[in-house]
Amino acid sequence: MTVQHFGTLRDGREISQITLAAGGLTARVLTLGAILSDLRLAGTDWPLVLGSPQLGAYEGPMGWFGAVVGPVANRIGGARARIAGHEARFEANEGTSTLHGGASGTSAQVWTLADHAPDRVTLALALPAGLGGFPGNRSLIADYHLTAPATLTLTLSATTDAPTLMNLAHHPYWNLDGTPDTSAHQFQVAANAYLPTDGAGLPLGPPRPLTGDPRDLRHASALAALPPLDHCFILADAPRGLTPAATLRGARGVALTLATTAPGLQVYDGVGLGSAPWPGHCGVPYGPRAGLALEPQLWPDAPAHAHYPSILLTPDARFEQQTRYTLNRHFPPPEPQ
Repeated sequence: MTVQHFGTLRDGREISQITLAAGGLTARVLTLGAILSDLRLAGTDWPLVLGSPQLGAYEGPMGWFGAVVGPVANRIGGARARIAGHEARFEANEGTSTLHGGASGTSAQVWTLADHAPDRVTLALALPAGLGGFPGNRSLIADYHLTAPATLTLTLSATTDAPTLMNLAHHPYWNLDGTPDTSAHQFQVAANAYLPTDGAGLPLGPPRPLTGDPRDLRHASALAALPPLDHCFILADAPRGLTPAATLRGARGVALTLATTAPGLQVYDGVGLGSAPWPGHCGVPYGPRAGLALEPQLWPDAPAHAHYPSILLTPDARFEQQTRYTLNRHFPPPEPQ
């Protein structure tokens, strides 16, 4: 484990990079946004998540890449919600919606290095009451832990001193091939329903069964053959024990298995990505579909849907979520002659 100076934000805040290693994995985590900025697997010479060696990229188009987003991930329609009988108003940063907590969300904050070891780092963040319109003085923890042979576990937790909303999510973009796009990947999700959305990306109502839908991913499908994806796949109707949820396989021999306690998995195909002029880890800017975002979370826009799992966090409770990423090498089929 090493801690290095990564850069200085425009407002003068200093950002550190923590490098972890165990088994066949090496991870780099930034104190900005608790960002997983790089992840490497022994035997490959390319990164598995999108990121940049330049801090300016994270102040610009790559602000959510690999970050812990919140305090409420995804969208809050109308940038408002009733909390404990009172209406709270938030920053509208995507049309009339609040996306990923707004400009003052957790991805824009500098987290404190609370504990570390060669194979793990614990970052802490204190969010004052009223920041971004969210009530409650909140204490957040993000713990990254590597274990052999090649597993990364992220544990997120939060407490508050007043009723508030909490729906943290990890937001890495995965590309297991180190190629300009993910079109050659195979993808599978253990969900039999999803949330259809309107033109603003907000869920329309109850979950819709996936049977007969082209987004049915219960069997592995090529990403290149799928319709546009920016939807929450329904894994359960409430948080549960750590359960396998999705598998992503590249064409160059790397596979990812994602397990999570979260009841939803937002999947975004990255069609709108563009990091220019900032380069990614391979030295050039990212373009459309350069990575696939897999974001374990509670269901989006929950305050507007009484039948969704609640994202209300009260002083007598604790928000907890765990996600486990397991990497391995597989042998892709031979190319046709």
